Formats: sequence, C-alpha cells, structure tokens
Amino acid sequence: MQADNDPSQAAEEQPLETTETTLENPALDPWEELEADVAKWKELSLRTAAEMDNLRKRTAREREEAIRYANQRLLEELLPVIDSFEMGMQAASQDTSSMIYIGMDMVRRQLNEFLTSQGVLEIDTCGLFDPNLHDAVAQEDCAAGEEGRILRVTRRGFKLRDRLLRPASVVVSKLPAPAEGGAA
Repeated sequence: MQADNDPSQAAEEQPLETTETTLENPALDPWEELEADVAKWKELSLRTAAEMDNLRKRTAREREEAIRYANQRLLEELLPVIDSFEMGMQAASQDTSSMIYIGMDMVRRQLNEFLTSQGVLEIDTCGLFDPNLHDAVAQEDCAAGEEGRILRVTRRGFKLRDRLLRPASVVVSKLPAPAEGGAA
C-alpha cells in the first residue's frame, strides 16, 4: 500500500506531455517557432517605439501650443474693456489739449504696446471683406467701387499670433439695386 503513495513512482509512470506533442507534430519546427516569436516581438517593439516617439512629439507640440496661447482667454476678456476705453478716447478727443485726453492717450499707447508684446495683432480692415476675419454687420449701397469692400469698422478685430481672437465688425459695400422700370 505504501508503494501506491510513493510520489517518485507516480512521476516515472506519467510521460511528459510536452515531449509527446512535439514529437507527434513534426510540422512545427522549434527553431521556426522561435524565429516567428522573435519576429513578432521585434515588430511589436518597433511599433511601440514609434508610438512612444509620436506621443513624445505630440506632447511637446501641445505643450508649446499651450504656452503660446496661455493668455488667450484673458486677452479675449480684455477686448471689451479696450472697446470701452476707445469710446472714452473718442469723447475726450474733442479737446486734445486737455490733461484727461493726454493721460488717456498715454494709457492707450501702453495698452497697444502690451497687446503687441503678447502677440496680439489688429485685423486689417482695408480692402475686401473676408468672412474668416470680418463680421459684416451691415451693407450699404455704394455706386462707386466694387461690391464687398469694407466701408467702415464698427468694432476692431484681433488675432493672437495666427489664431483669431475676435473678428472685426464691419460695414460692407453692395452695388445698388437696378431701378425698376428702367430703360431697356
């Protein structure tokens, strides 16, 4: 009875399964399997390295962009304040020799220098209407000239480097409608 419980005898009686399966299936060469595994892992490591490189580049680009445009929200909220200040400048311009006007003009220059140092540029409003940069708030008949020309600016527009902060609000020319019942 003790012989039945001997673990060394039980191990000798059971054949190794891995050896039998390899011998039974001679189509699978162990070297070919190993080479296939090596190729698979090599391809996986190359893909992973490429993904990591792309991730590093994308992260660096996003970080650079975040730094470049970090003040965008602050500048967008500052623009209405600048608009109000410009209206005050127009009212004060009635007497350009007054100390109020001179002081406000100094502040305006400082504001413009600050905006320039932050990369803020005023949108050009000379020439033709561009829907990417301008917001047409009205159209006026204009016999002389071409249709779509900017006649005047109602609110200045700004860009932060190459990104639009606020479009310029403009009045655009249109050709007058032909008179009804005109000569044929």
